[in-house]
Amino acid sequence: MIRPASGEEHHSEHSHASGHPHRHFDETTGTWFEHEHASKSQPSVIELYEPILARNDRLAERNRGFFEAHGVRALNLMSSPGAGKTTLLEKTLTSLPAGSAAVLVGDLATDLDGRRLDGRGAQVLQITTGTACHLDAVMVAEASRQLHWEGLKLLLIENVGNLVCPASFDLGESQRVILFSVTEGEDKPLKYPPVFHRADLVLVTKTDMAAAAGFDRELALENLAIAAPHARVIELSARTGEGMDAWLAWLQG
Repeated sequence: MIRPASGEEHHSEHSHASGHPHRHFDETTGTWFEHEHASKSQPSVIELYEPILARNDRLAERNRGFFEAHGVRALNLMSSPGAGKTTLLEKTLTSLPAGSAAVLVGDLATDLDGRRLDGRGAQVLQITTGTACHLDAVMVAEASRQLHWEGLKLLLIENVGNLVCPASFDLGESQRVILFSVTEGEDKPLKYPPVFHRADLVLVTKTDMAAAAGFDRELALENLAIAAPHARVIELSARTGEGMDAWLAWLQG
């Protein structure tokens, strides 16, 4: 039996109700006694008029205005861990005019991805979030202050690998790009609809591994049509180069 805490050595015959008499058993005297709890007033209701993400959204709008004022197109790249964001960016940066792009790389820890992208003709800044599973508008604003904006045309924001948290945080981007690897299974768009629903472009990556992964292409495209009806879909392999021309054309379009 679970006993009450010290000072509460009694049993209740039934649950307490405000203004209703009920019986307790006193183990010290071995007797039952009745008493009544006074009626309690109704609890106060506090209405929250400002959304939790309001501060982030306000700063995101400021970021967006800043990027637009500098003539920079900002892309928020999101995916599961290991979907190929960094490999895609490696190949992308070598195909863009030197100095025309900058990359903000988000990870919980280490600067491994930032170092992979360094030296490819673009400014690269690593953002380590600690325990945060996503980038937010504050992190992007602070990192943006360290960039040199003259000549920039494209800002690529590699978000933390996650299909849940990043979906809720506007960074001030112009467009959202979701990477969806063939190794993840065809059902990911249906399992994580919010991140896909707001996508402007979905990149189906690692197509060179589709056969080995048993990837059902038609089913995946059907699921994408449900979860991301407004998004364009490009299938590519950064490793083999298949589909990269379509991606680069979209970037420059």
